[in-house]
Amino acid sequence: MNAKQDPSGIGNVPAVKISHLVKRYGDHLVLDDFDLDVPQGKIFGLLGPNGSGKTTLINCILSLLTYDSGDIRVFGEPMTPSAYALKARIGLVPQDVAVLEELTVEENIDYFCALYVPKKEQRKPLVDEAIALVGLDDFRKYRPKKLSGGLKRRLNIACGIAHKPDLIFFDEPTVAVDPQSRNAILEGIQRLNRAGATVVYTSHYMEEVEQICDQILIMDHGRHVAEGTVPELKAMVSTGDRILIETLDLADAALADLKALPTIVDVDYDGKTLTVRCKSGERNLVDVLDLLERSGANIGHVSSNPPTLNDVFLEMTGKALRD
Repeated sequence: MNAKQDPSGIGNVPAVKISHLVKRYGDHLVLDDFDLDVPQGKIFGLLGPNGSGKTTLINCILSLLTYDSGDIRVFGEPMTPSAYALKARIGLVPQDVAVLEELTVEENIDYFCALYVPKKEQRKPLVDEAIALVGLDDFRKYRPKKLSGGLKRRLNIACGIAHKPDLIFFDEPTVAVDPQSRNAILEGIQRLNRAGATVVYTSHYMEEVEQICDQILIMDHGRHVAEGTVPELKAMVSTGDRILIETLDLADAALADLKALPTIVDVDYDGKTLTVRCKSGERNLVDVLDLLERSGANIGHVSSNPPTLNDVFLEMTGKALRD
């Protein structure tokens, strides 16, 4: 069974619904009246700077932590420590690799799958499918210590998804892996989603989130800051284009005039390339080029790039992701 075959028969029931969640550690408020709806069948990005409450939130959803108040439902059912049938529909791929060093790749995946699928004959095709999904067929008999960091992370994923869960939490699954493994991991997540799994994905790599997530929530200080698709989030901020212009003879007076334009946020010139960050606006590039032309500057290559998801994150939280 997958998320597109919800036994409730109600296709629009959220995979995860959280209402007014509050969690404190002593006097420290970690989750502050937090709400969350994760639609079924989506890849949902959960972003926040370090200390924003992401890990605490996930642990509360998984019923690994108690909380002070609020309601958590998974596929419409209350999530409790004893909701074993519900927990069997969930997979977790933690940031830290959690495999057994004394077992082979195949034995590790079989072991974790057996937590949910007791019959060996039923596990065998699931283990084979998980190995194929993460591209570890040539490493079945290897023990983890013989694997590279990227291959270990692929094994970590296979152990978390072999029982074919309907809802999968990926907590920074591509940290410190090579580009080939990163691509394999992202493609595997998308295949799982196409097969019906709902995915909650956390990462500090904005390009990954833009690439695979259908919807994104940004949180900070335990609060829901913003939510939407990538275009919707970009439309919420004042950050506009980043303009790059090659020029070797830009006068100080022209730089001063640029900085005085009302839509300009920041100007940087290293003697070769002029970088201009703008607020949102339709005439930014035209206004900058007009001013440079009037100043007599010789202009080479010009590019104008829209705001990135990282620009959105910085404006909304005031923090780099790895503060």
